[in-house]
Amino acid sequence: METSTSYIGQPTSRVDGRAKVTGEAKYAAEFYQEGLTYGVVLSSAIAKGRITKINTEAALQLSGVLQVFTHENRPGLAWFDKSYQDEDAPPGAPFRPLYDDKILFSQQPIALVVADTFELARIAASLVEVTYETETPVTEIKARKAEAYTPKEYKSAEPSPRGDAQKGLGESAIKMEAEYFHSSEHHNPMEMHASTVIVEEDGKLTVYDKTQGVQNSQKYISKIFNLSKEQAHVISPFVGGAFGSGLRPQYQLFLAVMAALELKRSVRVVLTRQQMFSFGHRPATLQQVVLGTSPDGALQAVVHEGFSETSQFEDYTENLVNWSAMLYKCDNVQLAHKLIKIDAYTPLDMRAPGGVTGMYALECAMDELAYQVGVDPLELRFINYSDLDQSQNKPYSSKELKECYWQGAEKFGWNKRNPEPRSMREGKILIGYGMATGAWEIKQQKATAKAFLSADGKLKVSSATADIGTGTYTIMTQIAAETLGLPLTDVTFKLGDTSLPESPLEGGSWTAASVGSAVKASCEGIQEKLIAHIRKLENSPLAGVHRLEEVIFADGKISLKSNPAQSMTLTEVMQQTGQNFMEALVTTSPESKQKKFSMFTHSAVFVEVRVDEDFGTVQVSRVVSAIAGGRVINPKTARNQILGGIVWGIGMALEEESVMDPTYGRFINHDLAEYHVPVNADIQDLEVIFVEEHDDIVNPLGVKGMGEIGIVGTAAAIANAVYHATGKRIRDLPITLDKLL
Repeated sequence: METSTSYIGQPTSRVDGRAKVTGEAKYAAEFYQEGLTYGVVLSSAIAKGRITKINTEAALQLSGVLQVFTHENRPGLAWFDKSYQDEDAPPGAPFRPLYDDKILFSQQPIALVVADTFELARIAASLVEVTYETETPVTEIKARKAEAYTPKEYKSAEPSPRGDAQKGLGESAIKMEAEYFHSSEHHNPMEMHASTVIVEEDGKLTVYDKTQGVQNSQKYISKIFNLSKEQAHVISPFVGGAFGSGLRPQYQLFLAVMAALELKRSVRVVLTRQQMFSFGHRPATLQQVVLGTSPDGALQAVVHEGFSETSQFEDYTENLVNWSAMLYKCDNVQLAHKLIKIDAYTPLDMRAPGGVTGMYALECAMDELAYQVGVDPLELRFINYSDLDQSQNKPYSSKELKECYWQGAEKFGWNKRNPEPRSMREGKILIGYGMATGAWEIKQQKATAKAFLSADGKLKVSSATADIGTGTYTIMTQIAAETLGLPLTDVTFKLGDTSLPESPLEGGSWTAASVGSAVKASCEGIQEKLIAHIRKLENSPLAGVHRLEEVIFADGKISLKSNPAQSMTLTEVMQQTGQNFMEALVTTSPESKQKKFSMFTHSAVFVEVRVDEDFGTVQVSRVVSAIAGGRVINPKTARNQILGGIVWGIGMALEEESVMDPTYGRFINHDLAEYHVPVNADIQDLEVIFVEEHDDIVNPLGVKGMGEIGIVGTAAAIANAVYHATGKRIRDLPITLDKLL
């Protein structure tokens, strides 16, 4: 079978774009029902200790206040008899809101005030009086390495050594050793976390939740509140950014459902911007890297040890140090990833979790090594290039990283770089060039999609996945339209609803590969049914067709490959065979051949910075990011993803820092005024190159995903450029002017 209607690979505008810019698109806090009530969360003022008294009388005396829920009056729930871990939960005991009087972290939810209006609920919350018994919180990791421990379980593969790294270091002519740190970072999507719970006439719940997986939210509340799937219908058609913050159900969902069930009223709970800093974050991480090489720079040994924070109640791990075992050729590798418990909420996956952190340290270390060896940083990458993933002893399904290096360097003008630090300037402005490698593991998850073709030739395809701004609506529409040869305007893709076919959480850059493969397969199921019905037709232009390989689907028609003039429209086939509709429900899973290969997206990032010699201010003036990401479904939305990743990489390198007060155990810059992120004035010339890469191993579509790879390597390239500009090596992110001065 062939299709000549080509949508895959075309830069296509978002099919949901008009709905978003006109306000037609509704988000979790925008759904309404007559009689809706409003819940306001009261947050703990301390980070560790217990509540000795909580007085709600003044709040309850206000007319229109329906209830103040605390640990003293919350309902008995299945949650409290048996802990339930959601799909993205790390090992440990998940946080249980309003469980008892213990305080585990600052801004822990300790009460929910529900009233007829939001304003009234907020005023009432201010009247709740709380007294505490306070303990001194543990807040930082740098001085607590002696307390670090190796977790029993890892979210991904446990770091595994090979060879004898210590012996390799002893035999190395050149040794580079350094320690790298970055503080906590928070996701800060524009849309705050919110849940609107509508109590229907039959008592069932319709829950509008800010989430990256409606089915995860449904399973979570079903377990806790002992509800069937029919009793808890979760919907999330649009998400205003998430970056990982929506992978786990957050506490506003629990509180809203609890209140709705108890009051038998519809309830909306929206977290404030300040409360967005009370759950999940990229963990503060300290990393020690030691590299040993021969005189020409060939790696003889790699030692990479990481120390990350986690909460007192869960062991959160990332794929942090594993990159050092696969990115470059080296026979002797020693890895370790340890955790340090502090009194904060459990960290949470945040765009390219582990990868952006681990490769920041590795790629800065490689840059430092290049200066010690006396070779160009790009040349050092070629010297240590590997076509084999030594960590798994597997070949790559595809790897066009060399092409990324070549094309990126040429476009950037890397050959104009003077290798001497602090040698390039324009007056008082120091100019620096830096580069880094990026990689992100590619996975295909099990997913299901349903295709429904009606007699009028309109196609509806559905899966319960999410679109957090990545373009899921659009690329799934493209895949379906091309597979059945229909115009884009005749295809509708539906997502974000628990009544739809099962799908994985949207994260890990696997949605295009996973859900896209299911969408393609479901549309191929419709093709098979159409051909089966064509066989029954007598005297049709397609008489004698028995196999899909004999026809072409294009322009709303099915045509003979051998004679395209002989064709029938899809509607003609259905009308003549008496079909009002056709549907196909298909589940796809990774193919066994994938197990023989290592599958990654790769990138090469080149950066120019301009540093004011007097004031130490840093501007990223140019970035070229060359990406080898398999087949690109939509260059327009893919480029958008890479640009977003680059911007975030600039934030990670120069601005983003969640500052923990050591006395009170609270992130003190918990708002967008003091938590600095890049703005328009910070962003200059960004260029994205998609390197051609064919891969028929990763999945039936040959796609690799673009969500994470844009940020990986960017912060390292900026740090390396800052060193080249100034001669100062800053190993503590973010690189702020006080550190340079």
